[in-house]
Amino acid sequence: MSSVNAAADSGEAIGPHEDEPHEQGFNDRLNWLRAGVLGANDGIVSTAGIVLGVAGATTDRTAILIAGVAGLAAGAMSMAAGEYVSVSTQRDSEEALLAKEKRELREDPEDELAELAGLYVDKGLEPDLALEVATQLTAKDALAAHAEVELGIDPDDLTNPWNAALASMVSFTLGALLPLLTILLVVADARVPVTVAAVVVALAVTGWGSAKLGYGSWRLAVLRNVAGGLVAMAVTHGIGQLVGTQV
Repeated sequence: MSSVNAAADSGEAIGPHEDEPHEQGFNDRLNWLRAGVLGANDGIVSTAGIVLGVAGATTDRTAILIAGVAGLAAGAMSMAAGEYVSVSTQRDSEEALLAKEKRELREDPEDELAELAGLYVDKGLEPDLALEVATQLTAKDALAAHAEVELGIDPDDLTNPWNAALASMVSFTLGALLPLLTILLVVADARVPVTVAAVVVALAVTGWGSAKLGYGSWRLAVLRNVAGGLVAMAVTHGIGQLVGTQV
């Protein structure tokens, strides 16, 4: 008796586990997640680095504000443009590969069927079963079957450059506002330690959130985020103090 039949006979649910990412659109979800987390982290760390660097050189609130706002605006636009270009290139590649597969399916369907069956044999199926699976999947949606096995692409779930660009821009802006507002609203003597503390908490939250949504280890994600942020802030603040004493 097969494992599927055994599961059915025992009353166990047949299908994907609820706590695993089987839902349609998971690829786009990961795309949003990557762009959003990268944007938020970059916004937090880069803006914190800028304002702490300036704060190391001067206590002038106006100078800190100008530098922080300029860094926020430039960073948000840069992240959006960079994500759009990067993801557009990826989507172009996906569409080109799908167009090639469509042409091959149209011009030589029998050879494509044999190729698909061979790929399933490579995955561990017996030749007869692999041919049967390939035949049934081809009859249902030949392009989807080939795209999934050959290319690792879901034709209905291509990456979206606009989603990535918007996620990066918005998340960078929100992330950048935290260190900028913190250092501007806190009294001069407590600016640096309070800003560093706020950034550490924010990076821990984004690290935990990225791991939670991406089904990864939250401890490792938090450690990476916080450690990278602390190094960046220490370096920029030190440079600011060094430059401030020379000017």
